[in-house]
Amino acid sequence: MVAPQRIVVVGNGIAGLTSCDTLRALGYDGDLVVIGAEHEAAYSRPALSKALLKPDSPLEGHELAPASHGATELRGVHAASLDVDARRVALSDGSTLEYDGLIIASGSRARRLTTSSQEYTLRELQDAVALRAALAGRPSVAVVGGGVLGMEIASGAVAAGCDVTLVANAAPMAHQLGTHLAGTLAASAAAHGLRTVVAHDVDVVDRGGHLQVTADGATIDADVIISAVGDLPNTEWLGGTGPLRTDSRGRLSAQVVAAGDVAKWDGIRTPLWTSAIEQAKVAAAALLHGDDAEPLAFQPYFWTEQFGIHLKAVGPIPLHGDPEILERDVDAELLRWTHGDGTRTAVSVNWRIPIPKLRRLTAA
Repeated sequence: MVAPQRIVVVGNGIAGLTSCDTLRALGYDGDLVVIGAEHEAAYSRPALSKALLKPDSPLEGHELAPASHGATELRGVHAASLDVDARRVALSDGSTLEYDGLIIASGSRARRLTTSSQEYTLRELQDAVALRAALAGRPSVAVVGGGVLGMEIASGAVAAGCDVTLVANAAPMAHQLGTHLAGTLAASAAAHGLRTVVAHDVDVVDRGGHLQVTADGATIDADVIISAVGDLPNTEWLGGTGPLRTDSRGRLSAQVVAAGDVAKWDGIRTPLWTSAIEQAKVAAAALLHGDDAEPLAFQPYFWTEQFGIHLKAVGPIPLHGDPEILERDVDAELLRWTHGDGTRTAVSVNWRIPIPKLRRLTAA
């Protein structure tokens, strides 16, 4: 393959950053341009719902090491459209960029339940800063959504001294982890003071500028309402409304690849921090080396910190049935599940076990 003279990377999150670092590590010394919709340099998005919401945590907890890839970074501007035939990206400031290779890592945005500015979501750094300020006065808080983000936000709000109710349409974390681990997290959350309401029909309603949460017809009032009900891939600038479907190397064509939350690799979308990193490495290599690049072969890794529990999982989730107990202490467990296809998942609860050890525990 002929090396591209200019590679444009749309997105300055971890997928975009990793793509640039990988290109340089593979010897690419051509023109590299990164388009970032946010004004900030790339940062750790998981830290926004973990360390950054805690009242005693430093405001720098989200920062990453300065980029060393030497790309031209265009911040505070986003991609507006793509002309594939002309190999040209139009930007929101009216300018255009031509490319020989394109990496789409434009990420996703929070799904909202209203159009009100009073509905808080947590996706970008400015969201976390605004939410941290809102929690400082210890208001009553309602969190809508029982997934990872909703539970981590609720944990941060409880730690800030707020009276918190979490409203979800299923047992918190059950869809993501399965009933065993969800039960462990729910018990710790209740012990820390979280109230949980599970209802079939959950919504946020704007009543003339005043937001309320409804749960099966009942009304829940709170000073601060936060929605954590999923995300939407940023594909409107490409004329679409869903994730981009790629092959096992992240390719949409020989000149265009995609990685991270915006992409569905081989029919599977995995919106995890670690998945975005691994996808970006493969996609960058595929842009330079085509079929000679190795396809994605990644064992999922997930972690969460909430309500005094630090949980790591290596392998497929959710987890069904009872686990094999490898080790157990007063408030810590090392667990393993074996699935029907022979694969395994190892889980550490409150033991700071290195990921390589957890990976070894999943070996057949």
